[in-house]
Amino acid sequence: MPSTPNALEDAVAMRRADRELLSLALMHARNRSLAWLSLLDRVPAACRQAGRSAWWQERWIARNVQRSRGAAADVTRAPLASIEPRADGWWAAPSTETGPPADALRAYLAETLEVTLDLLAAADDSDDALHWYRAALFEEDAAVLRLAALAQQQRIDVRRLLPERVLRQVRSPLWFAAQRWTLGSPRGGFVPPAEQWAHDEPVPEFEIDAQPVTWQQFAEFVEDGGYDEARWWSEDGAHWLQADARRTPRDVEQLRHGVLLQRFGQLVRAPANEAASMLSWYEAEAWCAWAGRRLPTEVEWELAASSGSSRGLTWGDVPEWVAGRARAWPGGPTLNDAALRVQRGLAWFEPRRLAHPKARRLVAPERDDGFAGLRSCAL
Repeated sequence: MPSTPNALEDAVAMRRADRELLSLALMHARNRSLAWLSLLDRVPAACRQAGRSAWWQERWIARNVQRSRGAAADVTRAPLASIEPRADGWWAAPSTETGPPADALRAYLAETLEVTLDLLAAADDSDDALHWYRAALFEEDAAVLRLAALAQQQRIDVRRLLPERVLRQVRSPLWFAAQRWTLGSPRGGFVPPAEQWAHDEPVPEFEIDAQPVTWQQFAEFVEDGGYDEARWWSEDGAHWLQADARRTPRDVEQLRHGVLLQRFGQLVRAPANEAASMLSWYEAEAWCAWAGRRLPTEVEWELAASSGSSRGLTWGDVPEWVAGRARAWPGGPTLNDAALRVQRGLAWFEPRRLAHPKARRLVAPERDDGFAGLRSCAL
């Protein structure tokens, strides 16, 4: 599991953070958004993302007359007016409007946070009273991956904002005995909708990689003609491959004699034991078919991430595709798109307070711009 050297990086503690810790975390998240904006303020989509984080916070805290009811608030009730009259037009839904100039956007980010912190200081420490503050923090933290993807697409050097990437020794796969596991999160504190709610599932015995598939392992698949061999690809994967004319993972310039790839505007040589990334679900599935392995199920991934660290299992370097389509947990909200797949874990540069073993992202299988990789299980 990723290390958590202080309370601001503790994924479990942050979901139950009190007013004092939440205040520090919200300031930390907004300062980080401003730092990203300083490098991406000429990228309209990045400005929109930063603005939307501030708008989301204002909409569900300052403008939400039922915020003290927490998750029970009537989300269909009309909100109060924004401090920026055009805010809803810019950020409430997809829009072609350009949004405010960079200086005005920074002012909006500062003003909305100030109001949020004043209201937080007057709130009590119950889960209901703090629900929307915790949710706003989660939303702003999750935006880091989207901002990084935009920087990668625009080839903008944002390396000074990123932590050092820790490479670990490749270890042998781990075996887990058959058992039952509580998948999803129980009630209490902040629980993202995709994790609602905890329920037991049986888990047959399984073997799982101790770390994500590396560039060296993925390069062997490519050099063996993996992108040209139809038998490794599902029907949907083959359609994606043909439509995209893909012959290597996204942003890879060279695979022979070492992996050379474009990363934030720089050509870099990836270490052989670095986790392969920028992969679609179809590429992850094809690699497993070629290797005679399979993607882990969600319950296998969660069990291993939760209980395998003492045995050498590591995660938190790349988001990881898992098997199966996205599904709602019993008692949780319904999902609007059954075609989505699931990623577990997070990228090395994302806030460590997102590194919760039960966290899940619902992502379209063709998306290959989110730094995702994979690990595999024995058949």
